Amino acid sequence: MGFFDLFVAQITDPFRIGLLAALVLTAANTAAAMNRWIPLALGLVFVAVLLPMTTAQGGEASLLWPIGVGLVSNAAILAVLLAVQAVYRRMRG
Repeated sequence: MGFFDLFVAQITDPFRIGLLAALVLTAANTAAAMNRWIPLALGLVFVAVLLPMTTAQGGEASLLWPIGVGLVSNAAILAVLLAVQAVYRRMRG
């Protein structure tokens, strides 16, 4: 599977989107006690590693490609979610 096919499959995965949405909400709730960006970065990596590890069909070498593309797709999804959150906060006042 090529980069674009894997990227589209990952970016449209509802489970991945749900995990990242929960990550954004959790990071917003704990921002007063912790830095907001460290949990987001660690969560982005965690989701990128978790999903290929749980759905792996091949060996260890075949996991590197989905994890790498997962980092890119998670960053894209997270950027959209953070933009939506910023618009919501701005409209809320």
